[in-house]
Amino acid sequence: MSYPTEIANELAAAGPGQFHKFEGYRSRFLPAERDVIVYVPGIYDRRPDLRFPVIYMQDGQNLFDPATSFGGVPWRMGETADRLIAAGSIQPIIIVGIYNTGKQRLREYTPSRAPKQGGGGANRYRRMLIEEVKPFIESRFRTLSGPQHTAVGGSSLGGLLSLYIGLRFPKVFGKVAALSPSIWWNRRWIVDFASRSRLKSRPRIWLDSGTQEGGHTVDDTRKLRDVLLKKGWREGQGLLYLEVQGGQHNEAAWADRVGPFLQFLFPSGEPAV
Repeated sequence: MSYPTEIANELAAAGPGQFHKFEGYRSRFLPAERDVIVYVPGIYDRRPDLRFPVIYMQDGQNLFDPATSFGGVPWRMGETADRLIAAGSIQPIIIVGIYNTGKQRLREYTPSRAPKQGGGGANRYRRMLIEEVKPFIESRFRTLSGPQHTAVGGSSLGGLLSLYIGLRFPKVFGKVAALSPSIWWNRRWIVDFASRSRLKSRPRIWLDSGTQEGGHTVDDTRKLRDVLLKKGWREGQGLLYLEVQGGQHNEAAWADRVGPFLQFLFPSGEPAV
């Protein structure tokens, strides 16, 4: 572990993380208000000298609370982070959950406009994330700066959005968690985007799909994986690709993958400061 022994011991004894909720967050780039919820690790208040890496997650209402999550099934992301931090399996992290806005979700999360479905508002969303939400969080919490300490993540359309933002702005987000991303969107637009992108740096990417998600999900995800490998990613290092046998397209399936993707993106052996 990159922390001194006494801090590692404190991590195990610090207890569960705490939550801070900001209701009705307003952006100058998007019309709808949204809530933002922030998890800080148990050691946060005990050690004011420490700063922490951050992951910015989409569909934030599904991460922690069954009362707000889709179908009443949360990802249990706080509980999983608590357990992994206490075990020394991941760095203590801050998790920022940005709620979706219901009917506007498809438009805000898609990076291109499809002929029938519409969409294409991801650039306005990413401006909110990079120019407003990220500075807002950094002004109120002790975060580590730099792409090596900053991740973006989500599932389904949120995974598509996270891939787009991570590939386009790798000097802001050096880590990406894309769970069951909607690669099908607009005739696999994201595959073409990745193929033609000229990247000066490559974010670390977690990419997965379940074999019971239907349609061409697995084939589409493999196509994106293959493009990333051609662009210089190395599987098992900068890219971890996973096909989950029996995995479905729902919150319960994604909850099971929280621990593995956090360990891939934020391993405890990496420098924390």
